[in-house]
Amino acid sequence: MKHIARKRFGQHFLTDTGILDAIVRAIDPRPDEILVEIGPGMGAMTDPVVERCERLTVIELDRDLAARLRRRPELNVVESDVLKVDFRALAESLGAAPGSGRRLRVIGNLPYNISSPILFHLLPWADQVLDQHFMLQKEVVDRMVATPGNKDYSRLSVMLQWRYRMECVVDVPPGSFDPPPKVDSAVVRMIPLATPPEVDLPEFAKMVAVAFSQRRKILRHTLGAWMAEHGIKADFDLQRRAEEVPVADYLALAALKK
Repeated sequence: MKHIARKRFGQHFLTDTGILDAIVRAIDPRPDEILVEIGPGMGAMTDPVVERCERLTVIELDRDLAARLRRRPELNVVESDVLKVDFRALAESLGAAPGSGRRLRVIGNLPYNISSPILFHLLPWADQVLDQHFMLQKEVVDRMVATPGNKDYSRLSVMLQWRYRMECVVDVPPGSFDPPPKVDSAVVRMIPLATPPEVDLPEFAKMVAVAFSQRRKILRHTLGAWMAEHGIKADFDLQRRAEEVPVADYLALAALKK
């Protein structure tokens, strides 16, 4: 029986074999690597990837799809909402424990309705990850890789660029899916930085959220109040708007909060 895409799960199944080949070449899966796929769906990406890596862990929320996937002995199926998965515990269960020298490679066609929450959910476990390749709405990828001064530079840009080096590797038109989404898509490669600046992640996230809370106003109205509240005095230009400030400047300011 054909599986009908479920709107509440944001399901769009990739069917274009040419695009699939390009994505798998970009991922370049190898045997003995620990690969984890988020949202395998009907297995369009799963099949060519597991053919190369021989064993694959998949995280699937849809119970009908999870049941289908369990019939395949080469797959380790985690039936769960990805936002509830502890990736450190998962890494350890798959043999990527600290000191093992092995890390996760995470891939997936992420549900577009919760793609940003998934990216933020993965942030604390970046040290468990070798790389990530995700298909996302093109607009989201543009924001992820945007530089200061660009209209797409946002809270998402700052939070992810603190921790990853990122690039768009494949553009994917709507016609590559069934059913076709109403937006263009793209695949982004995310490589965790070996030695990222140390930050208190929850506090850094709060600060960046404050900065971008009123994009059209200069930072004196947002970060200025935050700095005063925390007793921070710094040579930080508050006449700029949030999208004009480099990631390094945000990190330097966050380091001053005691």
